[in-house]
Amino acid sequence: MEVSPADHSQDAGPLSVRPIQISAVTPLAAVSFTSRFMSPWLPMVASATMSDLEDHGGHQEEEDEEQGEGEERPKYKPLVTQLAAPKIPEGERVDFDDIHRKRMEKDLLELQTLIDVHFEQRKKEEQELIGLKERIESRRAERAEQQRVRAEKERDRQTRIAEERQRKEDEEAKKRADDEAKKKKVLSNMGAHFGGFLAKAEQRRGKRQTAREIKKKTLADRRKPLAIENLREDGLRERAKEMWEWIYQLESEKFDLTEKMKRQKYEINVLLNRIQHAQKFKKGHGKGKVGGRWK
Repeated sequence: MEVSPADHSQDAGPLSVRPIQISAVTPLAAVSFTSRFMSPWLPMVASATMSDLEDHGGHQEEEDEEQGEGEERPKYKPLVTQLAAPKIPEGERVDFDDIHRKRMEKDLLELQTLIDVHFEQRKKEEQELIGLKERIESRRAERAEQQRVRAEKERDRQTRIAEERQRKEDEEAKKRADDEAKKKKVLSNMGAHFGGFLAKAEQRRGKRQTAREIKKKTLADRRKPLAIENLREDGLRERAKEMWEWIYQLESEKFDLTEKMKRQKYEINVLLNRIQHAQKFKKGHGKGKVGGRWK
């Protein structure tokens, strides 16, 4: 919008506005700025300009009539200088409404494009989220199925182990029962016939006894007959308890004797080592009798 300083100084009425002339050097940003901020004022400026033009035209006609009658009356000199009619510059006129409309259409198109891009992106994100949820659910279902299969396999394995252990225990218990039955039968037969057998052997051999015979005699004296043919379950339990206590006592005595024998052997070895050590220092002093032999 072009307003000269002279127009400001001579303007006594409404604001006079001249259309803007677009040239080749006019920046597009200036046109856009002017169209954006002048579009609300365009109707008021246009109406003010038209009213100024009409008033000026009326005054001009009155002046012409007064000039025609000037011969009769003296010329009237106004106190205020009259404004000249604004001249419309040559060239293309600017249609601010069209520029504003195009600008609004462009902004609306850009906004619609952004909205479409946003909703398209949002749709893609929702699809990706749905796919991610489906993959998570699928993975969770697979993991649950794997855990279920693993639990079933572990349960079957534990069941097989328990069954195998129970079977082995039953077999061992049965085997022990059979062995015990055989031992009891053998011991009962030996208890019934071993005494007569030893008596006959003594009569045949006389009073001469070897170490083996002494051992057999001692075992026969210590061994008690079972006599379990007519015993019931309680009696068998009691007899088994007595046998267990007797065996426990015998094992204790055996252990004590074994330890005593080991200790005696150790003492004998220590004494022999001492004797040998002492003999090393007496080789030049003559012979001596060690261990029943002359060295």
